[in-house]
Amino acid sequence: MKLGFVSAILADKSFEEMMDIAGELGYGCVEVACWPKGKADRRYAGVTHIDVETLDDEKAEHILEYARKRKVEISSLAYYPNPMDGNPEVREKTVMHLKKVIDASAKLGINLVTTFIGRDQTKTVEENLELFKEIWPPIIRQAEENGVRIAIENCPMLFGPDQWPGGQNLFTTPRIWREIFRLADSENLGINYDPSHMVWQMMDYLDPLYEFSDRIFHVHFKDTKIHRDKLNDTGVLAFPLDFMSPKLPGFGDVDFGAFVSTLNEIGFEGYSCIEIEDRAFEGSEERVLDSLKISKRYLEQFVI
Repeated sequence: MKLGFVSAILADKSFEEMMDIAGELGYGCVEVACWPKGKADRRYAGVTHIDVETLDDEKAEHILEYARKRKVEISSLAYYPNPMDGNPEVREKTVMHLKKVIDASAKLGINLVTTFIGRDQTKTVEENLELFKEIWPPIIRQAEENGVRIAIENCPMLFGPDQWPGGQNLFTTPRIWREIFRLADSENLGINYDPSHMVWQMMDYLDPLYEFSDRIFHVHFKDTKIHRDKLNDTGVLAFPLDFMSPKLPGFGDVDFGAFVSTLNEIGFEGYSCIEIEDRAFEGSEERVLDSLKISKRYLEQFVI
């Protein structure tokens, strides 16, 4: 396994500055944010460390040479929108950019894109599976033609009232994963596995690793702390952020020793990137850098 981080936490840095930090801190890889340039619609979105809209041969060579110079690999190109948004215009624009990210990943020889399936949050799971059959086959076909794999993160994207009731990402549970893989029928579609989202859904995050071992293309190291007093007060039907908090690895309820041990058991040797969304470490640039240092120090007891 190679240990890295999701570049979105360094939103105000250029690609070069972000890679400099990764190299100086001794990280082996980064998952590089590739949102369209413009205003973000939510936290940790809208970060553009590689602009796929303007990526030509010269820029691609510069990116690859800079990565080699810093001895930091690019694990994947990351874009986490809602490709199945209920607004057809938003959906079309999102899918168009996702296809450009796929093309850019092929051009750079990375051949992996990390993203969401998306969801029309007003529709049922069954209705969204029908929508998946309409929207995703052309995306998957383009990935296959370019030799690019797509790793879907298992985040429900349901945290507060703006994402209620269904959330904005269908790919949330093993039952749904099975159905998505059955419908897609493609070896190029897999999982960007994040145990933290299963913790707050009160799910086992170890057993599914065995069943889906051949579908795990990428891993996120993020933690979640369940505040039991708040959960007892609000119940599981509350907005999730009412009873849980995203934390640095080791500061929450994920057993990373058991998680990494299971990854080793199933033979996972891919990229594992720390995703930092801990508000306690967002007050300053120094705190952000501290979060990268602390997370790396903690996880190096499991990942060399």
